[in-house]
Parts: sequence; C-alpha cells; structure tokens
Amino acid sequence: MFHRRTILKGAGAAVAVAAMGRAGSAQAETGFAPKPGAWRSFEIRTKIELAAAKGEARAWVPVPSFSADDWTKPGDTRFEGNAATAELVALPAGMVMAEWKGSDAPKLEVVSRVSTRDRAVPLEGGSATLSADERAKYLAPSKLIPTDGIVKVRADEIVKSATDDRAKAKAIYEWVVENTFRDAKVRGCGLGDIATMLESGNLGGKCADINALYVGLARAAGLPARDVYGIRVAPSQFGYKSLGANSETITKAQHCRAEVWLDGIGWLPVDPADVRKVALEEPPTKLAMDDPKVTAARKALFGSWETNWLAYNDAHDVKLPGSQAAPLGFFMYPQAETVAGLLDCLDPDNFRYSITAREVTA
Repeated sequence: MFHRRTILKGAGAAVAVAAMGRAGSAQAETGFAPKPGAWRSFEIRTKIELAAAKGEARAWVPVPSFSADDWTKPGDTRFEGNAATAELVALPAGMVMAEWKGSDAPKLEVVSRVSTRDRAVPLEGGSATLSADERAKYLAPSKLIPTDGIVKVRADEIVKSATDDRAKAKAIYEWVVENTFRDAKVRGCGLGDIATMLESGNLGGKCADINALYVGLARAAGLPARDVYGIRVAPSQFGYKSLGANSETITKAQHCRAEVWLDGIGWLPVDPADVRKVALEEPPTKLAMDDPKVTAARKALFGSWETNWLAYNDAHDVKLPGSQAAPLGFFMYPQAETVAGLLDCLDPDNFRYSITAREVTA
C-alpha cells in the first residue's frame, strides 16, 4: 500500500498519461526563447534497492518541495517499501526518509507529482521586494560557497564598473560564461567548491560547480542569490539535445540552476552552466562560443529557463536526519547509509537506484 502525503496544497492531481517528449520529438522551433505558457505536469518515480545486510540501514530520497507560484508547484508524494519506518519530512529539505532494522534487502519506492511551466522574467519595472530575513539567508556563505577571500576579490573585480544591480548580475553572468568550461570528466554534477576553483585557476566543472560559482560571486557582490537543485524530466521543446531528458529514465539527469534577486524584478533565472553544456555537448559537439546555438542559449539563459526540469530544493550544508555522516554540500541525489557508512550516490549501479519521469495530464 502506498503512503500518501501532500507537500503543497492545491497542486493538481494528474490522472492520464501523456506521451513522453511529445514536444521534443516534433521539429525544433526556431531559436531558444522560453516564455510562460501552459502548465505541464510530471510524475517522478524513484526506486531504491539495497543489498541485505546486518544492522540498521537508512535512505533519503529528495522530493520536489521548492515552490514558486509563477513556475513550479509541487504536488503529492507517496511511497511504499519494506522499511520499519518511513516518513515525509520538510527540513532540512523535502525528502522521504526510511529506516530498516533487520537484514532483509531494503526496498523503497517514492512517487511525486509536480507542475511546471517555462519562465521569462521581464528585466524592467516591477515592484518585487525581499524580506530582511530572506535577504540575509541568500547573502550568507555556505561551506562550499564562501563570500570572502578570493571570492570577494574576484567579485569586486568583475562588478567594478557596473552601475546598478542588474548590471552587476549581468557582468557576473558574462564573466562566468567566458571563463569557465564544462569538464566531462567531473563525476556527477560536481562538488561546487568555488574557492578551490578560483584559487587553483581550474574553472572547469559541471552545473554544481559553474552555477555555484555564479551564486558565490553574486552574494559576494551584495546580490542575494541561490542554487536550485533538481532534475531534467523531458526533452527540450527547442530541439536542444543537450538540454533535456531524452528518455523516461532520468537516473543521471540531475541538474542545478541559479537565481539572483534584483529589487523590483524579483528572482531572475540564470544558467551559465547550461551555456557551457551547449558549447561542449550540443551536436555536432565542441561548438565555438559564437555558434548560433551557443549564442541563443547564452542570451536566453540570463532571464529565462525552459522548465523541462523540476526543482527539489535550494538547501546547502544538509545534515541528513539520523545520519552519522557529515553534512552534504547539497541534496540532489538519493542517499543511503548502512553500518559501513554513506553509500556512493554517484554509483547507482552498485548503490542500486533508478529514477524515471513521465508527463501526465491533469
């Protein structure tokens, strides 16, 4: 029997299956210009199977808990398995936590629903304000994203000629796009250790590195900013093979994005990491920065996102409830722990888990 809990009231329940990738399989539209339109709903299914072992075992599965009325609405989460206890918890990030006491092979299945739509935030006008508490939260450093030392020095260099916050945000974006590169050898989405990146001069990485660098530089420049951790769930409607999940199996499709706060405008979506992903991976691959596909992505990804992607959370320094391990830098992958310690979440073949997504209709 599935156990059902609701993360966010009011999200529509989906009842009929829509064809996965219906838009992505059609002929690509001209250009890359996401904009708010119809809402789409997705069902995400995560399955965990651990080897039988003596002693306790625990697992933590991230679920969509990040909510924004204009582009993402988490729905119901339900779960089943053979755990002694299992529950949905909200803090430090939305997750299903399960615990096993005996030696049976632990199993857990978590199913979540979420509704999303594309974003395009106007860069002029508006009256959005940020509370003092939120401003302090999104200016604060984390373990892997400091705002002093070399991060502060570099941020000051980048924004020294900027005249306002929007110009600062854009200057940092352009600097990150110009000076980083996507490194295919990096495991998973990277670590996000931005001080080490800057100190070493090695600015290669993946989304958790490149977008964390944007967030850290923005915070050091006085701009509230945050990483948003999630996973790709569908093909790109604009024909970008590198910017979508191109099958129902999304076990390795995790992706984090960034937002920066601008007074009046509000949270502005940015994704310099995906610009670099397009340059490296978009067919025929290894594109020049002045390639039309790259320039279109570079323009669009300051102020808009194609939301064939769902958000889990924006948490940093995550202490998993009941875990003996040190806090995680971020929480974007399923996690499990046995008497031997925390399992390698980037090795889903040995720490056996799978994630699938399907688009559904409300």
